[in-house]
Amino acid sequence: MLYREKLENHQVLLYIVVLAAAFGFGFMAPGLADKIGASISIIIAILMYSMFSQIPFVSLKQAFADRRYLGALLLTNYMAVPAVVWILSRFLPDHPPLLLGFFLVLLTPCIDYVIVFTALGKGDEKLVLMSTPVLFITQLLLLPVYLWLFMGPSAAGIVQSGPFLHAFFGLIVIPLGIAIAVQFLARKSAAGDRLIDLSAWLPVPFMALTLFAVVASQIGKVSAFAAQLVTVIPLYIAFMIVMPVISRFIAKRMHLDAGAGRALAFSGATRNSLVVLPLALALPGDVSTLAAAVIVTQTIVELAGELVYIRWVPKLVK
Repeated sequence: MLYREKLENHQVLLYIVVLAAAFGFGFMAPGLADKIGASISIIIAILMYSMFSQIPFVSLKQAFADRRYLGALLLTNYMAVPAVVWILSRFLPDHPPLLLGFFLVLLTPCIDYVIVFTALGKGDEKLVLMSTPVLFITQLLLLPVYLWLFMGPSAAGIVQSGPFLHAFFGLIVIPLGIAIAVQFLARKSAAGDRLIDLSAWLPVPFMALTLFAVVASQIGKVSAFAAQLVTVIPLYIAFMIVMPVISRFIAKRMHLDAGAGRALAFSGATRNSLVVLPLALALPGDVSTLAAAVIVTQTIVELAGELVYIRWVPKLVK
């Protein structure tokens, strides 16, 4: 457990090293990088399972124990965040693939490494952990609604139902079903419990593998979109500045204690790039490349921001 915690606590450094290696590898060996890209689906499927196996779905009712925090969480992520995202999107060019990637990544709250960063930022990580099943279910239900509200027919014109549903079931529903089955098995047998413990080691290395495979295989293709990617970076930074402040305001109005308030700040600002990445990769042609690049760009900005958060959020929410 001690070594796993060290791995999780130093995951940002690992991801930075992996991203640097992926950039170099993608430019120096594009042919081999394309072959690695063919394994992205398998890597993401294992990553999804490993993340889902750590979400306490079999204890879903415990997520409703602290209703005040849960209410603040839902208010922050599904009212405040969409309002901020909509305002920020007005500064982007009216280019549907760009907007789709932007909306996909910013409208979905994080359910995985936000727990570790909340703990590092002196927040109540247990509240975040217990609320992850609710966040995961609600974001899957509400994401299509927000895409329709924000993009209308242009989103429907991009998202082809066949590949999109194939990615959704193959990379989200099936790993989720296996993870829930393993959790039920863990309640009844020691073998299932050991499997859950083993699965807890997988998220960090497989997230690093995912970042490497996606960036290395796509970096040679995104040069044509460099000008568009530059436009989203200031908006991602603005989002990361604004959301902790809004979360602090909501936490005070909901009378949350400091630990819960910090947890709310991390949840409101940290996004779910890896769950929506398979959906972006299922989009057709260049749309997939641009949307995936927009999502990975957000991950890079966010990882840098989390290093600031673990020092800033405890001072912001006292």
